[in-house]
Amino acid sequence: MLSLWAKTSGTWINIATVLLGTGCGLLLRDRLPLRMQVIITQAVGLFTLFIGSAMGQQLLTVQAGSIDGVILGLLALVFGGLLGEWWQLEQRLVTVGDRLKKQFRGSGRFTEGFVAATLLFCVGPMTLLGSLSNGLSGDANLLVIKATMDGLVSIALAGSYGVGIGFAILPILIYQGGLSLLAGSLAAAIPNPAQDPRIALVTGIGGIMILGLGLNLIEIAQVRVASFLPALLLAPVIYGLAVHLAEHF
Repeated sequence: MLSLWAKTSGTWINIATVLLGTGCGLLLRDRLPLRMQVIITQAVGLFTLFIGSAMGQQLLTVQAGSIDGVILGLLALVFGGLLGEWWQLEQRLVTVGDRLKKQFRGSGRFTEGFVAATLLFCVGPMTLLGSLSNGLSGDANLLVIKATMDGLVSIALAGSYGVGIGFAILPILIYQGGLSLLAGSLAAAIPNPAQDPRIALVTGIGGIMILGLGLNLIEIAQVRVASFLPALLLAPVIYGLAVHLAEHF
């Protein structure tokens, strides 16, 4: 039986690196002119587009009968986006950020930074696969790699958005830590997460969402990324329905 620390060690390391990165970013913030802060944010945005594009390629590896993963991903994003708008997920996440900003007397782009960091740190294959691996076997290697990346990104984001980046540790703790603790019950449903087509589909959809986040960071568009979060939950359901239809028709 794994201890609580063994199951969630990667999450606590991730929290520490985000806090450390945020602190470093805030220290450097006053020492950098605005144009340099902007270029750092644009660099993070471009890198985010690259990561999202690489993740999105996973959709090409999924096949449910005669239906391609791209079609499944599109269906999940459309219906997930409609659910997200119905549930007002984007506005709810902004409201949480505004409350934290008011309670802790934040300023400037606190809420915008909180929302961007939450989505960037919590949507991705390393979060899902790393949490499952940490919870099932105590192996935190994937989450440690993710934690290092998140810490470096936190330095850049905190320089532009401020202390709101550090408060992204709350969704990291709830979502990532919760996944690690739930990993035992998920083991029967996902015996080999790295090769499961449902995980590949979720990863691809997450990549498309991260592309949207990258567009937001470099201010090309304002994609309501949080509204698409239900698509990650709908993806395995849509895949299962597609497989069922392929077997019976």
